[in-house]
Amino acid sequence: QVQLVESGGGLVQPGGSLTLSCEASENIFNFNSMGWFRQSPGKERELIATINVGGRIHYADSVKGRITISRDGDRKTVYLFMNNLKPEDTAVYYCHANILSRQYWGQGTQVTVAS
Repeated sequence: QVQLVESGGGLVQPGGSLTLSCEASENIFNFNSMGWFRQSPGKERELIATINVGGRIHYADSVKGRITISRDGDRKTVYLFMNNLKPEDTAVYYCHANILSRQYWGQGTQVTVAS
């Protein structure tokens, strides 16, 4: 059973930075891709960043230039570094992975951007 465990959420002031971590229960290179989604109250879950097994990265336009996705195979962890955070970045952030059509999700970690 694949497990994804996020950590690193919390309260941060506007303009601040935060790094989220997603630790997988198995070798992250078993996945076709891994990434991060977020969901704000009343909104649909939004894809914000992915990295595939070959290292190709995609960022959503809404966050491009403010976030960086990276990974550490030895730690079986994918990271999401976010800077210049805005109140509209407030959301639950979810780690995601897939192996072909099989989808896996973490439990989510809350990020709140407020002064």
